[in-house]
Amino acid sequence: MKFSNAVVKYRVPILIVTLALMVPAVLGMISTRINYDMLTYLPEDMETVQGQNELLDGFGKGAFSFIVVEDMPAKDIAELADKIKNVEHVDTVLCWESIADITVPKELLPDKVYSAFNNGNAEMLAVFFDSSTSADVTMDAIREIRGIAGQQAFVAGMSALVTDLKDLCEREEPIYVGIAVLLACAAMMLFLDSWTVPFVFLASIGMMILLNLGSNFFMGEISYITKALSAVLQLAVTMDYSIFLWHSYNEKLAKTDDHKEAMAEAIHETLTSVLGSSVTTIAGFIALCFMSFTLGADLGLVMAKGVLLGVIGCVTVLPSLILLLDKPLQATRHRSLIPDMSRLSKGIAKIFPVFIAVFALLIFPAYYGYSKTNDEVYYDLGKCLPEDIDYVIANTKLSEKFDISTTHMLLVDADTDVTDVRMMMKEMEQVDGVKYVLGLESVIGPMVPEEMVPARLTETLKNNKWELILINSEYKVASDAVNHQLDKLQTILKKYDEGGMLIGEAPCTKDMIETTGHDFKVVSAVSVLAIFVIIEVVEKSLSLPFILIAVIELATFINLGLPHFAGQSLPFIAPICISTIQLGATVDYAILMTTRYKSERIGGANKHDAVVTALRTSIPSIIVSGMGLFAATFGVAVYSDIDIISSMCMLMARGAVISMVCVIFILPALLMLCDGVIRHTTAGMGHINDARPGAAGSGSLAGSH
Repeated sequence: MKFSNAVVKYRVPILIVTLALMVPAVLGMISTRINYDMLTYLPEDMETVQGQNELLDGFGKGAFSFIVVEDMPAKDIAELADKIKNVEHVDTVLCWESIADITVPKELLPDKVYSAFNNGNAEMLAVFFDSSTSADVTMDAIREIRGIAGQQAFVAGMSALVTDLKDLCEREEPIYVGIAVLLACAAMMLFLDSWTVPFVFLASIGMMILLNLGSNFFMGEISYITKALSAVLQLAVTMDYSIFLWHSYNEKLAKTDDHKEAMAEAIHETLTSVLGSSVTTIAGFIALCFMSFTLGADLGLVMAKGVLLGVIGCVTVLPSLILLLDKPLQATRHRSLIPDMSRLSKGIAKIFPVFIAVFALLIFPAYYGYSKTNDEVYYDLGKCLPEDIDYVIANTKLSEKFDISTTHMLLVDADTDVTDVRMMMKEMEQVDGVKYVLGLESVIGPMVPEEMVPARLTETLKNNKWELILINSEYKVASDAVNHQLDKLQTILKKYDEGGMLIGEAPCTKDMIETTGHDFKVVSAVSVLAIFVIIEVVEKSLSLPFILIAVIELATFINLGLPHFAGQSLPFIAPICISTIQLGATVDYAILMTTRYKSERIGGANKHDAVVTALRTSIPSIIVSGMGLFAATFGVAVYSDIDIISSMCMLMARGAVISMVCVIFILPALLMLCDGVIRHTTAGMGHINDARPGAAGSGSLAGSH
């Protein structure tokens, strides 16, 4: 109680300090760099990552883009290429004019060089940058190139993707955060017993969100997914803690007129309960840190930090605000719109065998859909953008005009014999789906001696360590066809140069597929194991963790299985993250009900009455919590045009409702069914005999967890 009394005593200084911290928090948030390139989260020891670094550090080339130009005279294209060359951080521009405008007679140049860059009314330019794919300066250069090129030119490539993604995120984010706040506020006003307390909750949670986002400055940078989801998730998950404090405070006020004493007791009770609740949520997020694809650690750390700050804010800032605004808060109280749950609770307990049957019938189809959804995710990052955005339009033009869907790059040892390089390129051109292989040997051709080629062109494709070769492919990124193609190309490359490297968007994406496939299993196992242990410690039971996790895992399987039955493909990161987020965020509902059931049984109630009381007192809290999470995420899911954000928010919104339904209907049935096992495997319950008469404990409202 010392801590609780101190918070009440120093409530004004607490608010002053918190408000003062908002200044560095906002500055930190503004200064934190946002990373829009998912491929940068691959493990550093992968050859594709090392190759990308070598391309930048050893060759001075990082990002790479194709520009498709339509209906433009050759003279204007040459002028356009010159203008693009002058854009800061553009290293090289390759086009037909730049290759043909050399001392080599045009008739000696291979036909495939011309056809590589020209098709009817369209010509293609290849642009190399001296900065990395998602560097801020690269994105600035892409915007400048688009401004120079005008309506007749279309910029494709990963840098164009991340540029469009960044611009879209920055446009959307203020709107969907506003939607989340508005809908969460509306849900709380409906389901709580005060018209004004939701605004106090939002003020308290909002300050903690700012502190969380500001402290990300010390991480250097965070993913755009983390930035987009962290505020919404922190709002939804930590709202429960605020609800608990408010209910507890009002319960204490019913017993005393001293508001400060009531608040001190409420803080103490909240801290005890919320610590147990928050640990399961934090464990779910920390499990993401076990991914070798480091986006998991990025999201996991930020969210775990957000939950911890949410707990701190709930027992410091929120009580201070409530005491400061106590009179208007009490004056605007109203009856909760959630009706008394006695009849529903008795009805559920009465027909519990029906829900056992439902549980048994749902397990197989839910797990089947869940396993299939994991196999049907997409990894093509371009699919997360709307079809009318510049990058998607440019990629469509590139595919239609030049039959190119993706470009691979080869780094071959510069000392490799020219004859071997030619033989390697010839073999690679025979691989299914390879449009052409373009290197220095393509320009030189068998009839042109190397010394005739100008130094500026040689330097573009070769230095003293590496030769750069481009492979254009008809197959789309992340498709089975392109992955099979990459395996064949890799085999050919290693035959001629053991140290050669195959890099680019498709090879990196292939590595991402293999990495995240392993990560999914690891993260799921770690999250279940961690939460199992936490429930075991909290409930002091060997059987209850199995029951609680079975209920929430069923809800997760249903949630992640529905996309398969609906014919929907999810972005690859969604199932990995949602499986842990849903488990960590909603297992609290099950813990709340189970804890009350246990206390009723230990207090003398028989299993039927214990379950009825646990249901009656828990359902209002579960509904408020579940609908709060639903409201905070559903609006974002409907609004956002970025499919990764939209899909993840829709899964969280739907998952909250499914978990809520499963806990309310299926968990009580399992508690009734397994009561004997629970009694013999749970500390403090071994002495209970179900034959003992008992009445449902009246209990105070467990308006909380």
